[in-house]
Amino acid sequence: MNTQYSIHACLHAIHANRRFAFTNMNYLSLSGECRTLKVIEKSKFITTSAHVEGEDAARAFIASISKEFADATHNCYAYICDSTGNFLRFSDDGEPSGTAGMPMLEVLKAKKLVQVAVVVTRYFGGIKLGAGGLVRAYSGSVAENLNEAKLVSYEECAEGEYSVDYSLAELAKRYFSQNDCSLINTAYDSGVTFTVAVRAVEEAAFDGALINALNGKVKISPKRRYHFPFELV
Repeated sequence: MNTQYSIHACLHAIHANRRFAFTNMNYLSLSGECRTLKVIEKSKFITTSAHVEGEDAARAFIASISKEFADATHNCYAYICDSTGNFLRFSDDGEPSGTAGMPMLEVLKAKKLVQVAVVVTRYFGGIKLGAGGLVRAYSGSVAENLNEAKLVSYEECAEGEYSVDYSLAELAKRYFSQNDCSLINTAYDSGVTFTVAVRAVEEAAFDGALINALNGKVKISPKRRYHFPFELV
């Protein structure tokens, strides 16, 4: 691998050969599950939220919480199970219409969260809250839960293979260690091939700087793109 390319020629070849039909839209969701408890007028409101991908996952999550709290007065839920925010459902589960599921869903939408499901389990304490009180109780329970939950930003990542001669392997490693990327794998054959993932928005600059650092003596082969959850700081 001793052919030297110009930076512009390398970048043009790399990006011209991509065949990805992929959205670059980033989105917010949750990492794992979160459970919180709120007591209002002797009624217990147990809120459980989770990251879900697709309707089957959302329904399975709701079923598991409803089974766990099968003796509860209500298990109300809301979910937005796709990454674009178009697939959403909610249920009042016996509460007066419009007092539970919809207010819960509105909190998810206000937080701009997707691929998320939330169940609010209520154990009735003997004191009626009225329609307005129920709306505040359910929406407030979800809002407080999401404040405790771990939020993540799903961002588009580009994964590729970077092949160099053995004489340049240490220099390439140093470049990867000093830049914001993930070194996934290193393979040794006639040369050294590094599998690296980088944020898609930074890919062109990342590749260009590497080509410059190695004087063009690197072969870059795009592999795949996907969304990866980055924790919000």
